[in-house]
Amino acid sequence: QVHLVESGGGLVQPGGSLRLSCAASRNIDSINAMGWYRQAPGKERELVATISSGSSTNYADSVKGRFTISRDNAKNTVYLQMNSLKPEDTAVYYCNAVYYVHYVVYWGQGTQVTVSS
Repeated sequence: QVHLVESGGGLVQPGGSLRLSCAASRNIDSINAMGWYRQAPGKERELVATISSGSSTNYADSVKGRFTISRDNAKNTVYLQMNSLKPEDTAVYYCNAVYYVHYVVYWGQGTQVTVSS
């Protein structure tokens, strides 16, 4: 089992930047994939970005070129650097960890990101 804690959310103006962190309770190099998802009010949770244990990345079209996912295995932390933020990026952002064996998925509690002037 792995416990995930997100941080770094907050209120930012359009065009601004935030960096989210997802700290894991155990070594992330044993986790097959980690990702960031978001859920806006009244909408379903959607993929933002994922990163594999081999550091392959995948992004939603809506964030390509603006967001960057990365991992620091020494700190057991995954990051989401968000630049050029737009009001439509406003959502609760969740981190997850996926083990392909038995396909077990763990989620963090989420962190609120609000983009508004």
